[in-house]
Amino acid sequence: MVTLRWSAIDLVTHELRVNRIKGSLDGTHPLQGSTVRALKRYQRQDGRSSGLVFVNERGTPVSVDGFRRMMHRLSEQVLGVKWHPHALRHACGVLLINSGVDLRIVQQYLGHANIQNTVAYTALTGRPFERLVF
Repeated sequence: MVTLRWSAIDLVTHELRVNRIKGSLDGTHPLQGSTVRALKRYQRQDGRSSGLVFVNERGTPVSVDGFRRMMHRLSEQVLGVKWHPHALRHACGVLLINSGVDLRIVQQYLGHANIQNTVAYTALTGRPFERLVF
C-alpha cells in the first residue's frame, strides 16, 4: 500500500490495478462509489494526481515501518489490540469466505497462486474480526 501510485487508480472506470509481490498474482479490483468519492476528495485536498497516493506530512514516501507503527497505534486506540497491516488482508479473506463467496473467486481476489493459501481462510472463524465494521 505504501507504494500505491495514482496511475494504478482509475477514477473513471472505478478500478484499482494491484501489483502484488512475493509470487502472488496481479489483478484489477473494482472500487466502490464511496471509495472513489473519498479518493477524489483526497486528491483535491492534497493537490496531487500523480506519484504516490500516500505520503507523509513532509511529502515524502511513507515507509513500511512507519505505516506499521501507525496501524499499531490506530488499531490499539480503536480495537484495543495492536494489529499488523497484513491483518487487513486476512480480515478481507475471512469476510469473503464467511459471506459465502466461492473459494476460487476469493483466491483470484487475493491473488493467491496456490489454492491452499486460500483454503487456510476456511479454517478461521470471524471471531477475531467481529469488531471490524465494513
